[in-house]
Amino acid sequence: MKDILVLGAGKIGALISGLLAESGDYHVQLGDSQPGAAAKVAKAHGNKNISAFDIDATDKAAVSKHVREHRPLAVVSSLPYYCNVTVAEVAREEDLHYFDLTEDVAVTEAVRKLAEGSKKVFAPQCGLAPGFISIAANELIQHFDTLASVKLRVGALPQHPNNVLKYSLTWSTDGVINEYGNMCHSIVDGKEVEVLPLEGLEKIEIDGTRYEAFNTSGGLGSLGETYGDRVNTMNYKTIRYPGHCEQMRLLMDGLKLNHDRGTLKRILENAVPQTLQDVVVIYVAVTGEQDGEFREENYVNKVYPQVVAGRLWSAIQVTTAAGICSVLDLVLSNAGDYEGFVAQEQFRLADILENRFGRAYAHGGTNIESAELIARGETGHQRVTGE
Repeated sequence: MKDILVLGAGKIGALISGLLAESGDYHVQLGDSQPGAAAKVAKAHGNKNISAFDIDATDKAAVSKHVREHRPLAVVSSLPYYCNVTVAEVAREEDLHYFDLTEDVAVTEAVRKLAEGSKKVFAPQCGLAPGFISIAANELIQHFDTLASVKLRVGALPQHPNNVLKYSLTWSTDGVINEYGNMCHSIVDGKEVEVLPLEGLEKIEIDGTRYEAFNTSGGLGSLGETYGDRVNTMNYKTIRYPGHCEQMRLLMDGLKLNHDRGTLKRILENAVPQTLQDVVVIYVAVTGEQDGEFREENYVNKVYPQVVAGRLWSAIQVTTAAGICSVLDLVLSNAGDYEGFVAQEQFRLADILENRFGRAYAHGGTNIESAELIARGETGHQRVTGE
């Protein structure tokens, strides 16, 4: 039984702790800064392999004290991106493996520096995008003799959009605002450049459904650095339903709320509902030369909500938690294969899909089960309040 410290008992941390505990191979120390938050999640899981703690992850001394008292093997941060550097510092000082979900470029660079010379693994960007999308793209890249272009596209969308934004808050509001508001990295004409968020608008059709995609920050991860000298064009864009980008440009640029993100967060959380009935769309397109011919290969998948431990979890919860759990499982099950800073493209797609947690990405899912559970009122509770 391996002890893992999971910091953050929100939407993703709740499922990470459940997946690891349900496996029977991990004991989770689940911590959250809000008093009682971790306990509510642990109570909902009802699994003896989860222990709850009140820990303020912004308090470095408090995190270090917990680590010294409870000696986890690794720490998983499912916190907002701005909390991760402190946690990574504790991991380095206390000799722990470190995993996070950040999409923030500056945070990733800080983690990279902390990892220098360490025998432990420091693996940021372990979620969906960056994360699984980089692993899937890297697999297709290996099939080509020379590369021309690599396109990465991901969207976490409501199955039944009915508001002006055609969107639901399926994950961290801070994360959404961060990727919509920060500069984006791309490869253009063989050179790494910064491009504006909410630009580069394009249309995509997948399985008969029309979407739009546009530049957002962080989703490219370290893939551009890995292949920048071999590819002419590489970029990451977020998938949404048509019309969403225009509305977000109004909010962030027209009303200048990119410079008042606290207000924007309050507006979104007050006006845009959450939902368990979402779908994650994953799309990778790689072009280049194979056997002397110019060809294209695609990885396309749709992941729907799934039942874990008797309760329904949204598609973005499932894909994000499965991504980081599968990477952690591979690292801790193959001691000595990885050390220091580990980029997502160092993991093979086949290994992720064959992993007990990565199987959540299997093709062929539908929305039938989630629709039936919603209709019957049998989704269960992801956290339990009261005595």
